[in-house]
Amino acid sequence: MNPRQYVDLKEGGRNLQPTYYFMINCLLYSRMETGLVSNQDYYDEDVNVYLAHLLHSFINPDYVEQSKRYLSKYDADVFKRLSQSTDARLKYAIYKTNADFLLVSIGIFDNPLAPTASTARSKPAPAEEAYIGRGKTYYHFAYTYSQQVHRRNQGVSEVLEKLSVGFEKYIKILSHMRGEYLDLAQRFSDGEVYHLERSVNESARQDQIKAKQDRLLELYSEWQKRPSREIEEDVKRLVGEIQELAPAFRFSLPPSPGLAPAARAQSAASSPAPSNPVAPRPPAGAAPVDSTRTSATGVAPEPKRKPRHRPRGPKGNPGNNR
Repeated sequence: MNPRQYVDLKEGGRNLQPTYYFMINCLLYSRMETGLVSNQDYYDEDVNVYLAHLLHSFINPDYVEQSKRYLSKYDADVFKRLSQSTDARLKYAIYKTNADFLLVSIGIFDNPLAPTASTARSKPAPAEEAYIGRGKTYYHFAYTYSQQVHRRNQGVSEVLEKLSVGFEKYIKILSHMRGEYLDLAQRFSDGEVYHLERSVNESARQDQIKAKQDRLLELYSEWQKRPSREIEEDVKRLVGEIQELAPAFRFSLPPSPGLAPAARAQSAASSPAPSNPVAPRPPAGAAPVDSTRTSATGVAPEPKRKPRHRPRGPKGNPGNNR
């Protein structure tokens, strides 16, 4: 049977999950292909079951999230936390969880700092041999405290002891399993990787557009309640950012009646008066103005002549009364 094919088992009495079956199947094939078969030096089929359950647990995000409270990147942090507690169960959980994550991080992910790795490190990372030594030590201490916690079930203690003794061997088995059965990067073609990255980037772009549009609606609501130049500038800046992500996006604020008169008044008050005022030009078709009738303020207007009163006769005709 090819372990690379995903086999969906029918629901049975033992309630085996397909992912667990896939893990145990790939693990057994890896042991045979590396020559590190089960029960070669001692009985360790129970270790196979433990490793399959552990790999299956890493698929569950809840397990990873719950384990974070026990994880620490440095030995000093682990020992400091242990020195402040007298609970054997807590010490067992801390040692076992850190050992499990080191085993999976080195064997499956080829990164001993995962998942608590930080891209900004002030000190160089220790060699892989140092992490292997930590894993062996953590499993040994977990085995010691498990004898107090699991007094009636010594099977777990025996598995932890075997993991401590054969830590390097199980790292080698998991590393082979990583390269042959779990390396998803080699299964994806270039086109599939391209479309996967494109879909992820498109999803991130849509999230950014939605967040900026929500902020734009908030600014628009504030502008309706209290119009101001500052809000208008923020709206213009935000619209420009959205248009960089979605060029077809259009938005503009309606004219505000409360801002326009104030802006004109401010503009008129801030503009200085002209030093040399110029007289207005006469309209087209008007009679030429005498250039001698000028003053410092412009062209002097031509004085209007009042019509002379002429007496009328008895019959209403103009003339003198005779």
